[in-house]
Amino acid sequence: QVQLVESGGGAVQAGDSLRLSCVISGRTFSTSIMAWFRQAPGMEREFVAAIPWGVDNLHYADSVKGRFTIAGDKANNTLYLQMNNLKPEDTAVYYCAAASRPIPIMAVKGYDYWGQGTQVTVSS
Repeated sequence: QVQLVESGGGAVQAGDSLRLSCVISGRTFSTSIMAWFRQAPGMEREFVAAIPWGVDNLHYADSVKGRFTIAGDKANNTLYLQMNNLKPEDTAVYYCAAASRPIPIMAVKGYDYWGQGTQVTVSS
């Protein structure tokens, strides 16, 4: 089993920055892809960014390209999401996710493990 614990969410103003962290524990060696998703009230969970371990190939949703940066510190089993120039439409619960095998990176159902989520609220 793999456990994921997110932190770093909060309430900010438009244009501000936040950095989310996700600490990975348990069978960490079994994680192949790490990702961030988000879910706004009344909306489906959507892909934000992903990083396959050991591959220099980052993936981003079009809505966050140029503003968000995903990074992984595998030595410390931590995943990050640096969010700059936040907008009100970024308001959501942000989830860390892990897949144990190669999958379609943007597909919610492909991920095996999920964190409990951290709330990000951006006001205008």
